[in-house]
Amino acid sequence: MLLNLCKSSARSFTSLAAFALLAGCGGGSASAPVTPTQPTSAATPTISTSAAQNGAVIVTLADTTAGATIYYTIDGTTPTTTSIRYLSPFLVASNMTLNVMASAPGDSDSHVAAQTFSAAIPSGTLVWSDEFSNSGTTPAQPNPSTWTYDTGAGGWGNNELETYCAWGSSTSPCDPSRPNASVGTDGYLHIVAEQPSSGAYTSARMKTQGLFSFMYGRIEARIEVPESQGMWPAFWMLGNNITTVNWPACGESDIMEHIDGALPPTPNLGYDWVQSSIHGTGLNGGNPYGSASFSAATWHTYGLIWTKGQIQYYVDSPSNIYETFSANSSSGTWPFDQGPMFVILNLAVGGNWPGNPNSTTVFPSPYLVDYVRIYTN
Repeated sequence: MLLNLCKSSARSFTSLAAFALLAGCGGGSASAPVTPTQPTSAATPTISTSAAQNGAVIVTLADTTAGATIYYTIDGTTPTTTSIRYLSPFLVASNMTLNVMASAPGDSDSHVAAQTFSAAIPSGTLVWSDEFSNSGTTPAQPNPSTWTYDTGAGGWGNNELETYCAWGSSTSPCDPSRPNASVGTDGYLHIVAEQPSSGAYTSARMKTQGLFSFMYGRIEARIEVPESQGMWPAFWMLGNNITTVNWPACGESDIMEHIDGALPPTPNLGYDWVQSSIHGTGLNGGNPYGSASFSAATWHTYGLIWTKGQIQYYVDSPSNIYETFSANSSSGTWPFDQGPMFVILNLAVGGNWPGNPNSTTVFPSPYLVDYVRIYTN
């Protein structure tokens, strides 16, 4: 009976049970109906804050889904994968609604996490700073929760000569007993260019990338720069998204750069000067600042006022604005409204702009920073 049943056509069976019996006769197995797998969602991101100053906070975003990318908006709109990409903790010092979502391969986008900030901080309020304090008796490491380093040689795109060294680096020619960046007992950040041997130069390039960033506000630093052939100190910023869109699409804001104004190449001013500038895709601009009475080798405050669609630079006082750039009057692509930026302090040695050191160059050559401060607009 079973043999005859197995030889019968499957078309003669109208029940699922009979068809299963037929399949068993042939030594195979029947596949049970498959229920389509429902796509999972990326985990909803978490929003955490730590105190900055005077009511401002530093926001950190995180997500537990492997490979997730976090996106956010600060204008109350729903974030998408074209919104600001989260790449670093950022300062919040104004009233805003932060909306956050995560996207991960193979998952649907997460639910949106939201947090409203309403500290009502007055304009001109100090909301973040590094005062480079040191109560010890020896030079100290710059705050590692704020500052990291670019390291190594290779010219940095400008044919520079230095090797940049991190705190504690013992890779030759770096010498941990003579740090190129340290907080002195005088309360200043010291970035020092050294010549450990003939033709070898070391220095430091400190940055807040991945640790701290901000978008819109007023940032300034009180600085004394070295004036010596081949020295190239700078105080500047790059967009957090340099890791995803590269330079110059990320945007670069140079708050202060200086080379020895008495030596070529110069703007032919006939006096000492510093320069600010902006860079983006198809976008370059900047002019020197100086006067017959200006000396970069004495203490000055160099600052940036950053608002939506506009960058302004000043020396010594925010009332002394000497250069303004705006989105509606600049050629190229304006990159300064696409997300937060991080801060860089560095001292290059040699390069296309300042030229190489010579017999007049002083080593060690210190670049001193009293503080870096950010205020509300």
